Amino acid sequence: MAQENMEFSKNDLAESKRQIDSTLHKLRESLETIEAKENVERYKSQVTLIKRRIKAFELAVCLIEEKFDP
Repeated sequence: MAQENMEFSKNDLAESKRQIDSTLHKLRESLETIEAKENVERYKSQVTLIKRRIKAFELAVCLIEEKFDP
């Protein structure tokens, strides 16, 4: 549920970006690990899910940076 007119402090945005960056790092490492496995087709749904999450978090980072560049 989206809330209109939400106000966030610079600290809120900086901490959110830090947490998202950390999660992105972990997701990218997981993707690399899965893609290096034999029979990668077996993990197709996990790869798709991780790629979608990476894209969503990258979008979130862009929006945070538009509001405030920490």
